[in-house]
Amino acid sequence: MKLLTLILAAVLDIVPAGQAFLRQLQPRDSILIADQLEYGFQLDSVPEGTAVALPDFSPMSGDTLTLVRGWQLDTTARLRVRRSGGKARLYNLRGSIVLAPFEEGTYHLPDIPVLRGSDTLRFAGLEMEVKTMPVDTATFVLHDIKGQIRYPLTFKELLPWIAAFWLLAVLVILAVCLVQLHRRRAGGEAAAPKDPAYIVALRELDKWRGDKFWAPDKQKAYYSGITDALKTYIEDRFGVDAPEMTTAELFDALRAEKDLPEELRQELQDVFECADFVKFAKHTASDEENARALPTAVRFVTSTYQTVLEEEQKSSDEL
Repeated sequence: MKLLTLILAAVLDIVPAGQAFLRQLQPRDSILIADQLEYGFQLDSVPEGTAVALPDFSPMSGDTLTLVRGWQLDTTARLRVRRSGGKARLYNLRGSIVLAPFEEGTYHLPDIPVLRGSDTLRFAGLEMEVKTMPVDTATFVLHDIKGQIRYPLTFKELLPWIAAFWLLAVLVILAVCLVQLHRRRAGGEAAAPKDPAYIVALRELDKWRGDKFWAPDKQKAYYSGITDALKTYIEDRFGVDAPEMTTAELFDALRAEKDLPEELRQELQDVFECADFVKFAKHTASDEENARALPTAVRFVTSTYQTVLEEEQKSSDEL
């Protein structure tokens, strides 16, 4: 067995302070190669504020014995002692390094000198025996490297994946149903027939029947509703941008329509001019003007749309 000895240079004024300690980080019956061991000392009753200096053991680290961790100081206990002048605080200190041997043999660990104040305390080094795992060469058989062990899956392990799969399936089905519902609604709206312009206009005009809208505080809404319905109808019937035109611009454009009787055009213009006075000049229309506005608008719509029906009928007869 090889004898390995580690020697530390002598330090002057050394005071023996006991023996160092050696403790395995993974306790077992013997010290084996590559085991990590804590090697250090313990000082008891150290006054608070005492300076401590520790030796440098880094040169001892090599191929056979490696310094895994440098010095570490821990306080293991705190004591309070009554002395003259009051209470004094004393501490128990524990200092250690971590070593790892990588060769079989006997190791003589060096003494640990600790400089405390003006004194150098010496902790006697220890001897440790490092062994290897014994191998019975008579019965030893070389085996192939085994692959990774695969354990069977349990239902508890599969349950989260099953739940996630069903949740994803439900979300997909819900998304498909929503898309189909949206398409059906969009298709239904697209398939719904659009009412002719004159039907829409007459329906809007019908909302303003009755003399309850002739009151001065309701006349603005009354004439706005009638003229807005007529402008929408004129835009569709004559292709004129009526909603964006003034009254003068609108009737200048309608003069070009040969199928529109002059008398009817003039009556409608009177209604629009009265509406402008009511909406913008705070004019209060008379009962006669109010009574004439709605029938004139209805007659304009039915008369102009009747012309369209006659033209369509004439074209159908020619075919």
